[in-house]
Amino acid sequence: DGLFEPVRIILPECLLNPAFPDDIFQCPAIVGGNVEVSQRLTDTLLKPFGILACSQGTMNNVLFGDDTFSYYETIAGGCGAGPGFDGASAVHHHMTNTRITDPEVLEYHYPVRLERFEIRTGSGGQGHFRGGNGVIREIRFLKDLRLSVLTQHRMIAPYGLKGGKPGERGSQWIVHENDSKIVLNSIDGIEVKAGDKLVINTPGGGGWGRQK
Repeated sequence: DGLFEPVRIILPECLLNPAFPDDIFQCPAIVGGNVEVSQRLTDTLLKPFGILACSQGTMNNVLFGDDTFSYYETIAGGCGAGPGFDGASAVHHHMTNTRITDPEVLEYHYPVRLERFEIRTGSGGQGHFRGGNGVIREIRFLKDLRLSVLTQHRMIAPYGLKGGKPGERGSQWIVHENDSKIVLNSIDGIEVKAGDKLVINTPGGGGWGRQK
């Protein structure tokens, strides 16, 4: 308590300080504020201080379901490195405290099979201190479903600092049973068929300092 008493935040009217109607029932709903906006904002605030390279900057939101159920998870990635330490691999960072569903629970309750979940080796940015690695997660759908993804750092890589290299960007795609592939955008939705597989590679964190 009291941590922010000496801090005064001055913002013009913008995305982070919108003009809302006085009638709360006329106000728009918050979309992605607790997951994506908070992640990008934290990296934006940290960068000017030069104390930490960019982390994965997203929570890699994955949602699937039909008219009878829905499932929602967020997926870990790499943390940015800093002066004196490497970034952590395969974790959430900044504001989140979520824990991903255990494979046994996921497969027991939902019509999917988790075929792969591992550290994405080499995805962290190089540097004197290396950024953390993201993860690879592959989910096979066992019935026809609707799938949505809400992610960031698919076009621009998480930045390094003090000469450190950026982390690898994330990506996601659908693999059909005939091995054909559909690449998904950072924010996308698609109807999947039984047998289709979602492959998602989460971003790595940026590196810190030049390699010696």
